[in-house]
Formats: sequence, structure tokens, C-alpha cells
Amino acid sequence: MPIFFQQQINDTTRLGIWKIEEPEAFFEHNVPVKQQVTHPHKRLQHFAGRFLLPYLYPAFPYRLIQIADTKKPFLANEEYHFSISHCGDYAAAIVSKTARVGIDIEIPTPKIEKIAHKFLNDNEKTSFGMTDNRQLTLLWSAKESVFKWYGDGQVDFSDHILLGKNELSESLIHCHFTKTAIELQIHYHHFEDIVLTWVMS
Repeated sequence: MPIFFQQQINDTTRLGIWKIEEPEAFFEHNVPVKQQVTHPHKRLQHFAGRFLLPYLYPAFPYRLIQIADTKKPFLANEEYHFSISHCGDYAAAIVSKTARVGIDIEIPTPKIEKIAHKFLNDNEKTSFGMTDNRQLTLLWSAKESVFKWYGDGQVDFSDHILLGKNELSESLIHCHFTKTAIELQIHYHHFEDIVLTWVMS
């Protein structure tokens, strides 16, 4: 079973990354697809992300997942808070019984340099620099995880998600989210092929 990474964050919150090596048939009888996903690989990613939810919490009622206008999946009764991400041959999910959560995984590529000016403000460009693809991908992913944590859309990445101190020893980045005036801690992990970030509050 290709669980690539798993972490028990606290008593009520778990995350995992699945390396997709199975055919679609492995997932399709167990995972309902409410969104029409036509691209075969994207459909496989979609399956794997939802398959992870009951893997992390066996009682997770994934058949009750609804999709908000912002395209964020959710449970109406909020019995569980969750977030899903996927890229390449990986899918990731975080599930919590008590806290709002957001997760993101990304594959570092040179193209991140072309859009860095769109999601980093001047202070962040000075503090973090803009030369390393892996570093830029981490910052993009960090902001994506906050965007997913918020879940209500209409977020300007450079104005509303302000990244502060990067505590390398703790693998976390401090963040001020201006839309709700809340301080967040974005946790991250570098793997050989991907970058993982997650946030909870």
C-alpha cells in the first residue's frame, strides 16, 4: 500500500501523502466522484485524494462530501474538517475533528520563477529571495495551504497572505492573514520530488 508519508499531528488531526501507483479500478468502486473529471490522470488524482480520507479516519463519511461554490469540498455538519491536494503522482489529505485545516503539495519546477511576482509582495521578495526554485515553490505552497484553509475564495496572495519569519529548525513559516486578522503557522516538509505544506487553526 503506497502511503508515501503519514503524520499524526495531534490527538484529532492526521495527514498523509499517497503515491499513486494503482489503476483507476483500484479506487472507483470505493470512492464516489461527484465532480465530472474527464482527464484520466486528474480523475486518478481525484480518486486517490478522496481514498485517503477514510484511510486517515476510517469513519470519515466521504459519501457526504459536498462542493462549495468556491470548489472547496466540505461536510455540511463539519464532523470533520479536511483538505486535499494533488500533483503529479501524489495525493495528500489532512483531516481534523477539531480544527480548520489546509494542505498543499507541489513539484518544484523552473516555471515558478515566472509567476513569483504575482504571489510575493516586496517584503517577502526581500526576506526570502527569489532565486531558488524549491524555495519559491515552498512559498507558493505555503500560500496555497492558507487559501485552502480559508476556503471562501477572493484571496489576493500578495496582499492577504503575508509570510513572516521562517523558523528553519521547526520547519514552519509565520503568517498573518489580513482578511481575518489572524496569525497562522504554516508547517512544511521537503521531500526529494515534492514540497508539502499544511496549516490548522
